[in-house]
This record gives sequence, C-alpha cells and structure tokens, in this order.
Amino acid sequence: MHSIRNYLTRNDIRSFLSESWSVSWPMTLIMFFEFLLSIFDIFIAGRVGKEIQAAYGFVIQVYFVFIIIGSALSIGSVAVIARLFTSGDKLNFSKAVYSTIMTSLIAGAMFGLGGIIFTPEIISIVNIPPELKPLSTGLGRIYAAGLVFHYMLINTNGILRASKKVKSSLTTMAIVCVVNMGLNFFFVFHTPLGYKGIALSMVLSVFMGSIINVFRIRKFMVPGKEFSLEILKRIVSIGWPSGLLQISWQLHSMVLFLILSTLPRNSIEILAALTTGTRIESAIFLPAMAFNMANGVIVGNLLGEEKKEDAFRAGIVTALLGITIVVVLTAIVMVNARWIASHLSNNELVINETVKYLYIVMLSEPFMALWVILSGGLNGAGDTKGVMMVVALTLWLVRIPLGYLFIVVLGYGAASLWWVMNLSQFLMSLFMTHRYMRKKWLA
Repeated sequence: MHSIRNYLTRNDIRSFLSESWSVSWPMTLIMFFEFLLSIFDIFIAGRVGKEIQAAYGFVIQVYFVFIIIGSALSIGSVAVIARLFTSGDKLNFSKAVYSTIMTSLIAGAMFGLGGIIFTPEIISIVNIPPELKPLSTGLGRIYAAGLVFHYMLINTNGILRASKKVKSSLTTMAIVCVVNMGLNFFFVFHTPLGYKGIALSMVLSVFMGSIINVFRIRKFMVPGKEFSLEILKRIVSIGWPSGLLQISWQLHSMVLFLILSTLPRNSIEILAALTTGTRIESAIFLPAMAFNMANGVIVGNLLGEEKKEDAFRAGIVTALLGITIVVVLTAIVMVNARWIASHLSNNELVINETVKYLYIVMLSEPFMALWVILSGGLNGAGDTKGVMMVVALTLWLVRIPLGYLFIVVLGYGAASLWWVMNLSQFLMSLFMTHRYMRKKWLA
C-alpha cells in the first residue's frame, strides 16, 4: 500500500483524475444504457411469465457465447488502434480501422449463420427444464440473425473509443437503447410476435446503431481503404486470449445454470431469480466494465506516446475512481433490493430468491470492481494472456468445483453457490492486483 500511496501523491494526480473521468463518464453512461436494455428485457419477460424469464436468461448466455469473437476482436483492435491514434501513424491507423470493420462483418455473418443453424441442436442437448426448450429455441434463432449487426456495433464503438470519440459512441448507444425499448414494448404486447419480440427488438436496434457508427468512422479511412493482414495478426494476437476468456466465462455461467437446474425444489424460480439478480447486479458490473474499457483506452493512448510510468499510475487512479462509484451503487442496490426485484417479477418466490442473491453477492462488488478495472489497463497494454489466466483459473479451479460440491454433492441450497462466487471474486482481485503491480506488462 505504501508504494501505491507514493504513486498517487505526485503533483500530476489531478491530471490523471481528469483524464480518467473524461473517458469514464461517457463509458459509464454507455454501460447504463446497456443495463437499461437488459433490465427492460427482463421486465418484459417477467410480465409475460416466469418461463419466458428463465428461457431468456439461458438464451442470452448462449447468445453471448456467439458474440465472443466480436468482443475479443474489439479488445485487440482497441489496444492497437489506441496506440496508432496517438503515435501519429495515420496510414496504419486507417488500415487498422478498415481491417477491423471488414473482419467484424465477415465473422459476424459466419457466426450468425452458424447460430441460426445450430441453436435448435444446442438447446436440445442441454439439461434445462423441458418446458423451456421450445421457448429458448425461438428466441435463440432470432438473436443469431442479428449477430452480424452486433459485431459491427461492438467494434465500431471500440474504434470510436480508441480514437477519443467516446461521446459519439455514447450518442449511438442512447439511440439504440430508446429504439430497443420502444420496439420491445410494441412487438411483445401489440403484435402476434409475443415474447419473440424481445429478440427482434434487439436485432433491429443494433442494426440501426451499427449503421450510425459506420457513418461516423468513415472519415478515419481517408488515407485509403486497405486491408492489412499484418495489423490483423497483431489485433488477433492480443484479442484471442480475451476471446478464450469470454468463452470460459460464458461456459462457466452455463455450467452454473445447469448446476442450479439439479436443485430438487423450485429450480425454475431460482433460475429466474438468478437471471433477475444478475441483471440487477449489472447496474454495478456495467459501470465497472465502463472503467475497464476506459482504462484500456487511457493506458493504450499513453503507451502510444511512450509514457509508460504515466500509464501505470493512470491505471491505478482509474481503478480507485471506479471502486468509489461501485461502492456507492452497491449500497443503493442493497437498500432497495426488494423494491427493485418486485418491479422485475410478479412471482413472490422469485422475488425472495432474488433478494437473497443480491444481499450475498453485493458484499464482493468492491473486489469485483478492482480486478475488472485493473484488467482493463492490462488489456490496453496487450497483456490479455495474463488476464485470461487469472480469471479462467479462478473460475474453473474454485468457483465451479466448489459450486458443484455444495449443490450437487452435499445438497446445500442456492445460497451456498452465491458465497462461492464471493470467494472467487476476492481471489481474482488479489491475483490481478499482484500482476498489475509487478509492471511486467510495461516491458
């Protein structure tokens, strides 16, 4: 702690705070809009029925498995483009932007087609309650059809962020949020589509957002629209560990879903509560992710200017700023947990289980914020392999084995899994802080 205090008492601490906040507050609002999207989906699904709510919770996990490549590409492209933007290399900057867009388009189309074809098979083989399978299949295929647009939206947002145009990205996401919510309400309650309108609303809104962003970044390719295999290799070399990590995270979420499905009583209600609880928790997690992304841009831009020590200290300042906000949000959610849950479900058991989930997992939110935000700085520096190792090993050597032990082997209730999740968050923060403070990523 002494070394951290020394870094944070330098005269230029105010400039680091200013820089961190200038990038973080638009990213926080972007994450807020994404939170509104997800929480509104849960609200709509809950009004239709608990089966729809539980099916949506499973399908959205499968959906995010399919967009992992797009997200990994974004992390790699942000790390590369952020450095090129501040280095003044306009030609390679233009090549990186164009290469990212074309790769997003091709990959999104391929995985979208795969999702449309294979979603029924995936749903048929997983161990979820039988009554959820036809509902999940209908939702999943529509989501898959919109993958190409989501790939484009994610990566064009990343390009804007890396190029210090985060406010433009904020405007786009505000439009996506408003359009999605309006279409959601209209399709579900005023057309024959019913619950499938939840997925169609997402497809149409991300399509609109991707078109807006492509229009915004066209000026970045003024030197020429040239695809660079060399730059793509750099992006992929940074992005693949993040993609593998996201696959690991989504698979672990699905495993937890399946573990809870083995509960002898009230499994559907508890699954619905997990879906609802994680969406409420995202009110805290998404701002932490906003600071994660901001940290990646800040560190990447400073490294592009060859300011390594400034990059290190700016990462710490961003983490402390983010943790402060997360603590405040955590207190607000804990105080209002039942009121919030009651507005997302009309099933009393689902509400009670959601509140129990929130009261337990909220205790680890500051630790979550620490490792998430520091990992953003490491990603911006290209140390995605280190981040992958810390998170994946903790998930699969601690969270999953202990969760299986307590739920399946020992027969404890769902609360035992929530406490295991807290333990894993603490361990992730411990190991991530250790890696960051060693400074090997600056070499």
